[in-house]
Amino acid sequence: MKKKNRKGRRIAFLILLFTAIVCIIVGALIYDYVSMPYEGAKTRVYVDASKGEDALRDSLAAHLDESYASRVFKVWGKMSDIAELQSGSYLVEPGEKAWQLARRIKNRRQNPVNVTFNNLRTMDQLVARLNRQLLADSASIACAIDSMLSSQGVDARNYATRFLPDTYEFYWSESPDKVIKKITDHYTAFWTDDRLKKAEALHLTPAQVSTLASIVEEETNKADERPKVARLYLNRLAKGMKLQADPTVKFAVGDFTLTRILNKHLSVNSPYNTYIHAGLPPGPIRLPQASTLDAVLNAPQHNYIYMCAKEDFSGYHNFASDYAAHQANAKRYRDALDRNGYR
Repeated sequence: MKKKNRKGRRIAFLILLFTAIVCIIVGALIYDYVSMPYEGAKTRVYVDASKGEDALRDSLAAHLDESYASRVFKVWGKMSDIAELQSGSYLVEPGEKAWQLARRIKNRRQNPVNVTFNNLRTMDQLVARLNRQLLADSASIACAIDSMLSSQGVDARNYATRFLPDTYEFYWSESPDKVIKKITDHYTAFWTDDRLKKAEALHLTPAQVSTLASIVEEETNKADERPKVARLYLNRLAKGMKLQADPTVKFAVGDFTLTRILNKHLSVNSPYNTYIHAGLPPGPIRLPQASTLDAVLNAPQHNYIYMCAKEDFSGYHNFASDYAAHQANAKRYRDALDRNGYR
């Protein structure tokens, strides 16, 4: 009887030992499977939950190597239910284990993205730029802009004044309302008491400063020349002269590629045509940078009221305080255009 008991205990022990060994082996295999580190270059994975788990699998496969992507998706599937999938963007760096990325996706621990916009002329361009960098679609972004700014009494022609070109940090899946609020809050913060006083001293509203800055930016891409150009237009405004700014004509015509402004362009009946209408146009002709707004607010004093592109095509301008000198400058530029075959 005792021998049978000892034999039974021995068998039970062997079974337990075998089970333990199997568990250890299986556990080691599972650990090895889920702990596979990412060995590729730093990349970013985008998850659009509205397209379901297939979109997650496809996004993983598109940005990560096949074996790693497959493991992340399978581990995520064991951790989660499809109903739990939420949109997000995740930065993946070398060394991150498959289970770690899967858990981040499950818990929606996103990495923010940098959203940059500059060198834009229209709100449509802005909406398209935001759409390319965020999950939100163009219609939702445009709707958020209109809803927020119209409720604040902003004229649609001045929407562009509220968006200072810069780099902003968002979560990729951020709602359009939050995106627009953060960007427009940046504009509000720009207008400190000191800047508001400077605008008032120039007899301009903040929106008018932005409008003038947009013209200055289109006139010259030389940042060091912008304060001088700004003062020229301020001088013309102070004298009650028409601005006669060529970029406003290009905006009115809808063609910024024009190298020569002809009489047919000058006669275009548009509130943006400053050859016809006195004062500033009803809104900006591009989204001006904060530095150009400051160029207007801090424009140095001078007596120039005329400017013409330099004949060396350097991008700089010749300035004049009387019409005769301006005509001479303009003739040199026209002659240079003719010599170089511009029509």
